[in-house]
Amino acid sequence: MKKLIIAAVCILFAGAANAQKIGIKGGLNLSNIIKTGDNNFSTDFKPGLNAGLVLEIPIVKTFSFEPELMFSQKGYKTSGTSLLGGPNEYSVTTNFIEVPILAKFNASDRFSIVLGPQVSFLTSTTEKFTEGSSSYQNTIREENDRLKKSLAGGVAGFGIVLSKQLDFHARYALDFQKNNEDGTSETPIYKNQVAQFGLAFKFN
Repeated sequence: MKKLIIAAVCILFAGAANAQKIGIKGGLNLSNIIKTGDNNFSTDFKPGLNAGLVLEIPIVKTFSFEPELMFSQKGYKTSGTSLLGGPNEYSVTTNFIEVPILAKFNASDRFSIVLGPQVSFLTSTTEKFTEGSSSYQNTIREENDRLKKSLAGGVAGFGIVLSKQLDFHARYALDFQKNNEDGTSETPIYKNQVAQFGLAFKFN
């Protein structure tokens, strides 16, 4: 996985030589999962962060490539009632390094649409259980050995130019591959999905 991440960074910096704009971006993730084979396991969207680097490589006036190198938090949460009748909550946070390779279509000077594939590299998984005033948090290491370290997915969304250097973006990202082909009682089989919102500051 480290070799793949290094290769992705090299590709990103190689593209910087042809980039018209280089920028930094960050924002909010609202993530959940799409489960397979377990309709009784109900989950809710969980907030997280995204941040990283973006390049804009123009091809023609209305079309350009936008490769990115991103840190992205995904996961889910679920809530229930304990044996004593009190509320409890269980959440899973998965941290990824992601490389989206996006096509950008400029519908106007201020509005654009982006679409393309991405590869996500798992760095860590943390679970947290809260009941009343007590909570338990654990970084899952042994379980990571049974989870896929890289996942292929896709991204679709739009951007709005707020100023010469500042853009707003909203996106939906979906992993095409399952997190774990076998699945366990502790780790259900699912695909990640996330709605992303944020700002990008680009240098000309």
